[in-house]
Amino acid sequence: MARRKLTEEEMAAKVAKMKATKAANKAKALESLGLKTKRTKIKKKRVMTEEQKAAASERLAKARAKKGPSQNKLIDESVRNLPDDNPLSLVNVRSWIKENRELMSAIRHQKDSKDSKERAQYHKVETYVSNLESYLRTGVYLDFFYGAQMQSKISMRVVVMAYEPDGTPKRSINWWYPDVGLYTQEMANEDRLVRAQRRQAVSNKSKVRKVN
Repeated sequence: MARRKLTEEEMAAKVAKMKATKAANKAKALESLGLKTKRTKIKKKRVMTEEQKAAASERLAKARAKKGPSQNKLIDESVRNLPDDNPLSLVNVRSWIKENRELMSAIRHQKDSKDSKERAQYHKVETYVSNLESYLRTGVYLDFFYGAQMQSKISMRVVVMAYEPDGTPKRSINWWYPDVGLYTQEMANEDRLVRAQRRQAVSNKSKVRKVN
């Protein structure tokens, strides 16, 4: 004899009964182990009217105004006080960190690459981000480059001058000195020429003395 096909209502009732039986058996098993099941109520999302949304936005704006602007207390004071148009300002450095973090995510597969150049590229970006974050905390800029793509090079600033035995200042190209400012390649060429002329003059003077 063929079994009667259940209607949709009967099928739904049967499924519900099976689920209830399964839940009861599960609860009984947990209870036998000394565990209790607790039903969590799912809160329905509150639907706000346009007036309620406007009122909530107004309250939020007032609360933010009362709180005042962000103090950025985790940022070093020397960095906080820089104007936004400064190359190493807080706004600029944060944007570089964001851009290079995205780049790190894009090239993460290069971290353990067999190609040494790919590994070097990843670790270069990783170190740059670390140095930028350290700068925000301490105010000390550790990297030799700056910019979103590390396209600009940092110039060193000399605080205490050093001198050669003859009194000539020791200098390095692209370093900033208190007496001449940025020391360029052109300045180095001029100094080299002056030193050569001095040596030649000393040599000529020595020859004249020998003749006499």
